Amino acid sequence: MKKSNVAALIPIGVFVALYLSLGIVFEYVMKIPMGFYNVPVVVIFLIALLVSILQTKGVSIEKKFEIMGQGIGDKNIITMLLIFLLAGIFVGVVGRGSAESVAYFMLSVTPPEYAVVVLFIISSFISTSMGTSVGTITLITPIAVSISEGSGFSIPLCVGTVVGGAMFGDNLSFISDTTIAACNGQGCKMKDKFRTNLSIVLPAAIATLALIFALTNNSDVINVVAKNYDLIQIIPYVLVLICGIVGVNVFVTLLVGIVSGSIIVISSGAVSFPQLLEGMGNGAAGMFETSMVAILVSALCALIKYNGGFEALLNGIRRIFKGRRSVQLGIGLLVGLMDIATANNTVAIVMANPIAAEMAKKVEISPAKTASVLDTFSCIFQGFLPYGAQILVAVSAVTTLGYTISAFDIIKNLFYPFILLVSSLLFIFIIPEKKKAK
Repeated sequence: MKKSNVAALIPIGVFVALYLSLGIVFEYVMKIPMGFYNVPVVVIFLIALLVSILQTKGVSIEKKFEIMGQGIGDKNIITMLLIFLLAGIFVGVVGRGSAESVAYFMLSVTPPEYAVVVLFIISSFISTSMGTSVGTITLITPIAVSISEGSGFSIPLCVGTVVGGAMFGDNLSFISDTTIAACNGQGCKMKDKFRTNLSIVLPAAIATLALIFALTNNSDVINVVAKNYDLIQIIPYVLVLICGIVGVNVFVTLLVGIVSGSIIVISSGAVSFPQLLEGMGNGAAGMFETSMVAILVSALCALIKYNGGFEALLNGIRRIFKGRRSVQLGIGLLVGLMDIATANNTVAIVMANPIAAEMAKKVEISPAKTASVLDTFSCIFQGFLPYGAQILVAVSAVTTLGYTISAFDIIKNLFYPFILLVSSLLFIFIIPEKKKAK
């Protein structure tokens, strides 16, 4: 590995410049719906990787491939890729019907004046179980609009509540790609990250619920929408959640969810065996871009590290952030800046992982706490982005139903990320860490 070299960071700048400029043009100039997500992120990373390859002087092309191969072949990257695939298969097996059953069951046993509070709980539970905030928002936003129509609560409030709950669950879920990326990037167990992360997000979630309750408690409402549901369909979600909490190996946890989900959907006649296999394939295929990004980022980071880019970045951060608490804030800001650049919290975590690991090691911050800070701050910044997937999907879903809403209407009613920021800062600067890294 070469000495500190700021120029080695140019490929990251190339990626940021291309991604942001194309996204802005697509979204705001060409008026393409969800323009940022029409930017081919895999292609942009390939261009950045090519720049890094050309920058790596003094070694043969075979040596460059060897350096990239060592980065991709890291145990944590291989583990991450396999978990991504299994998580995709699980979601492909259980489908959307299971999540809808959870939502409509909870709404059927709740007084209408508490409908918005229940929306937050439903979104949190489903996102924790499914491991995807975008999928949860896609699924629950139509329910939120129906509740708004039937109860009188405003659409921005109902939709903002769904987005907040979805981000809470995604941040905490054992099968979320952000959790997988953060834990494997820092080399910590998911149960350890869950326990550490819970002390950050649970107070924020409780405070959010209290705020929503205070805003909606005295409202005049009518009965909310009701639909049929099947409680047996929630069993795979519950099993995955229980296995994750008690610390069962993540591969075993996902296999339990896949097997139980397969048995239920086949025995209930919801799908045929060929349709089940098709769902598995579609679920795994849905993880293609995330997996390719992880591979390309690993190769890119290996070259940047070899060329001295990470050492230069670490030297710069050390001059600004000193001490265990300030380094945690520095890690949070690092992943936040990556998220602003990419509008994708998983990509941001994958890019920040190796740098964060080096920073944490210097001041003896535990891998679980580092993973928690990475995942939490990526969630916070993602909630502030009007061009983030979560907000864009919510706007698109509401528009499809015939209503007009803007990203900023949702952000004004998106209480959770703002409260989570306060909780995270308290966690970093007020609550001491009980056990240092070995």
